[in-house]
Amino acid sequence: MRRRPSGSGEDECNIKTVTPNAPNKADKSGGMVKETRAVKQSIKAQERRTSREVGGTRSLKLELPWPPTSVSVPALEQHTLNGIARDKESAESVTETLQKQSARLRGPWSCSLLTLATTACSIILLATIVRSFFTLQLDPKGCAMSYMRPAFTHFSDFDTEYTRFASKYSLYLYREGGVDEDTRVKGIPVIFVPGNAGSYKQVRPIAAEAAHYFQDVLREDTSAVASGKRPLDFFTVDFNEELSAFHGQTLLDQAEYLNEAVAYILALYHSPHRSLREAGLPNPKAVIILGHSMGGVVGRTMLRMPNYQEHTVNTIVTLSAPHARAPISFDADMVATYDDINTFWRQSYSALLPDDNPLSDVTLVSVAGGGLDTMIPSEYSSLTSLVPDTHGFTVFTSAIPCVWTGMDHLAIMWCDQFRKALVKAIFDVADARRSSQTLEQSARIKALRKRLLTGMESVVEKAALDDEPTIFLALEHAATLTMTHDERLVLRSLGDNDKTRIHLMPIPVQPFAQGSIFTMLTNQHLDAADENATLTALLCSVFPPSSTAGPTSIGTKTGTALSNSGATRLACKNAASDVSFLPASTNESLTAFDDARPFSYLQYNLSDLHEYEFIAIVEQSADQVPGWAIAQFSAAADSSIKISRGHHQLLVNGLRQELPPGRPMMTELKIPEVHSTMFAYNLHVTRHSCDGKDELFTPLLRQYIQEPYESKYFVNTQGGNINVHGISPYMPPPLNGKGETEGLSLQLWSDPTCNSTVEVSLTVDVVGSAGKLVMRYRTVLAAFPLLVVAIVLRKQFQVYDTTGVFMSFSQSMDQCIRTSLPAVVAALTFLSIALTKATQGPWARLWFNQMPGSAESTIDFTVNDLMLGTSDPFFWFLVPLFGVLGVGVCIAGNYFVLTVTEIFAFMYGRFVALGLRADDTCRSVTSLAITSLHQRIVITGFVLLMVVTVIPYQFAYIVLCVVQIGTCIRALRVARDNSTGQSYNFYNYTHSMLVLMLWILPINMPVLVVWIHNLAARWLTPFSALHNLLSVLPYILLVETMSTGNMVPRMTGRARYITNISMFGFALYTAVYGMTYAYRLHHMVNALCAWLLMMHASTGPLSLAKLAQYRAGGEGSNVKKRP
Repeated sequence: MRRRPSGSGEDECNIKTVTPNAPNKADKSGGMVKETRAVKQSIKAQERRTSREVGGTRSLKLELPWPPTSVSVPALEQHTLNGIARDKESAESVTETLQKQSARLRGPWSCSLLTLATTACSIILLATIVRSFFTLQLDPKGCAMSYMRPAFTHFSDFDTEYTRFASKYSLYLYREGGVDEDTRVKGIPVIFVPGNAGSYKQVRPIAAEAAHYFQDVLREDTSAVASGKRPLDFFTVDFNEELSAFHGQTLLDQAEYLNEAVAYILALYHSPHRSLREAGLPNPKAVIILGHSMGGVVGRTMLRMPNYQEHTVNTIVTLSAPHARAPISFDADMVATYDDINTFWRQSYSALLPDDNPLSDVTLVSVAGGGLDTMIPSEYSSLTSLVPDTHGFTVFTSAIPCVWTGMDHLAIMWCDQFRKALVKAIFDVADARRSSQTLEQSARIKALRKRLLTGMESVVEKAALDDEPTIFLALEHAATLTMTHDERLVLRSLGDNDKTRIHLMPIPVQPFAQGSIFTMLTNQHLDAADENATLTALLCSVFPPSSTAGPTSIGTKTGTALSNSGATRLACKNAASDVSFLPASTNESLTAFDDARPFSYLQYNLSDLHEYEFIAIVEQSADQVPGWAIAQFSAAADSSIKISRGHHQLLVNGLRQELPPGRPMMTELKIPEVHSTMFAYNLHVTRHSCDGKDELFTPLLRQYIQEPYESKYFVNTQGGNINVHGISPYMPPPLNGKGETEGLSLQLWSDPTCNSTVEVSLTVDVVGSAGKLVMRYRTVLAAFPLLVVAIVLRKQFQVYDTTGVFMSFSQSMDQCIRTSLPAVVAALTFLSIALTKATQGPWARLWFNQMPGSAESTIDFTVNDLMLGTSDPFFWFLVPLFGVLGVGVCIAGNYFVLTVTEIFAFMYGRFVALGLRADDTCRSVTSLAITSLHQRIVITGFVLLMVVTVIPYQFAYIVLCVVQIGTCIRALRVARDNSTGQSYNFYNYTHSMLVLMLWILPINMPVLVVWIHNLAARWLTPFSALHNLLSVLPYILLVETMSTGNMVPRMTGRARYITNISMFGFALYTAVYGMTYAYRLHHMVNALCAWLLMMHASTGPLSLAKLAQYRAGGEGSNVKKRP
């Protein structure tokens, strides 16, 4: 009897029962007993061998001494021994068991208790993460609505003569109705660049505020007009709401168009018919760029393009722009463009000489919305890895004075509080007297810091310290109160005396302890020292005798007590320019953005006051004012407390600090270890009742970190949610090379006159922290499931090559959960720890620094690209967490695909049944082919031609997924009709490949959406990178091969190790680089398809051997036979 291999393509439904010839009487007993024993021994040996290969499941190899279907034993004669009959029944029982186990392996719906438990655990974890993201640790929303009367002027003459994108993009000029309706240019040019899917109309709130601010405020201010303040000409670009975040070439096209638009806009000011510019002002030679989201990245890309004209852009302000890294890594062009642009900016600012820096005159400011922005992680807006602090900075909207609220990705364009601050910042740096239309670079960055930062950052210069003394302060004994060094000034009411009162606070004599400070807080404005001022703070030194100083060296301020020639005089500077605004904190306060007059706060380091002898607080109001003021000098040991607690300690025990009753007005808690974006904290502030006095103000808390400059305020505080945007996964290291950060700082202002204790506690919100994974590890749901699918496919091919049974995806998943997946996840966990340790080690840093062509101070900006994207080994637990999530998502996706294919297979079976002949009771696997070979060749060639010329390969991939779904449906229908092992093998194979292709599908979807959008915009210019035939050719050929019903052959030689290693290598690469370079996963699966295609070609109908036979047969048929 011939043994048929289990992997052959023969039709099993026509197998008949084979009855061997009856043996001789002499061999009836002995021969049958020997044969039965041999069969039992063979079965046991194969059972042991297969149980080891399949991972503990007692599935037997199907290459048995009988066919894998029902087997009949010849009828024995009546005198056969009972033992022989029992042996026959035992063999039949084992054969039946083999068939049941093989059917169970092939069953697509099989599911064990362990699989159900893993899936349930994954669903619970995923639901917890999603719930935490949407409902926990949310910042309050405080944006007020803005209003405008927009009017847009389209520059239709900016056509193909100027740019090749004239049919795709458009340029507009904004004018505010009722304020400035003249369409001629006359002011300072500003270009607004919309972001991903953004509209040119988004400029309306900011442009309208700029028009009103100049019309109502600056135009009437003669000093502002004299300093070069002119109206802003807001130009805006219509990109047809392109998806620039998904496609790198689109980003480059927009940057090229903008450079051409800049040249056109600057030319408008030279045209007498298009310009209404004042005589005497130079024509603009540069513009200001205002970019939202990806528009900010496009603005930086402009300076890298070949058509960029030098010095035409000197100021870039971006709103919620992902500068540090691409939002998604599904497009190779996008990743390459980001790498090129960021490298250009880093190398430019790393130049030693200004002449070697093409960006030496460029100022870049990035504004982030904070935790409310769910489109991009706000830490991606950080410039610390791109720009030194001398040329740019990153600030959060919650830190901007008088804004004090976070905002989402779109609200940052229309938020009324923020647009007012932004417009003032732009006017601060504008100067129409210069051809660059802005101040020089150093003055520009100083003005932007002053307007957008809190004023308490170390980079903010104290303006009053550099000014010349402008005030003579005359000291009269009746109106002057001189305090001691350690005395605190407390004013509970202001202006209750007819005379001006001066409070002199002697500055402590050097040496000072590092960190010693002077602080002053009041609910009044610290105005300039004029006649209407209520409260004034002055930095004073003893004025020399009048005979030694000319009257012009110091401007004398005339007033009641400020210039009395008969009294002792002090030369003073007004400290009003160094005042920081804090949100008001009273018993009625609810949020920092309440509509209330802010507090005025003044803070100096004592080391900066070494040139002065006194700080004078002057009350000038003749009438009593319901206000208060507190001022004091504080030692560093009393005002600053450093708390060292690691992640483990904070997670287990939290943090608790009690502030004593005699503390200073401002106390700062520094926690260096709290810097990660992955943790969320709960803050609790407990204060005791005031000691017999009314509180001047309720406790006010500021949470802040340095670089980026993020601050959040908690008024009338009893606690709140603490989130920081410091160190984040996959973020490059700082440009200055400093790896350490100062961490979280908590500044607490409280009424020192209450003489009560305050307790501050900080605990980790574990459930709230889970939501932080969504924004930082979004790509995990595309990468880790592919890792799981690769391991499952590896097990399927391994068992198939050994036993001939191609397990179902579900059964293979169950086997992998028991064996290989835990081992793989454990190995990856140790690998993640090893990688974090290696990037911190001296050998790794030495290796990077000694790379060819690198300087000693070279920084590796790709150090956080691997696996979890962090150098902190504390987060090792994320690997098993993502592993469980990946397994659960894969199981859910598999059963979803099974359900869909079952439904369509049922509908397909009903449809086909109408056309089947009555005697067509059996169909072979080859009946899957619904077209002829010639038709398939024509269709395949047409698809390849379209990929090369018209459609992107991503579109072809979508078509292939649809074709594979059809193949899978037909394979399931045939398997149900035939009920043969070979048909179920083929169905399981096509189903597993469909699952793999569907997990690759999200990687190709974004670019495909961009292509469809371009078609809708009638832009038919192809993208060369999208027509790479090799990127999809193996997919096409493999799907076409499977559509004909060809089962992949078994590999019994060394070739099977190639499949095993390829699958495992793909899984490893997915875990290590899948999140950073997700687009490469498509190409790796493409290579895997090429290998499977080679396996098909080795023994299939299109194999080289078969083609040679066909060719030989064809040549033989043409040879004329000899007679």
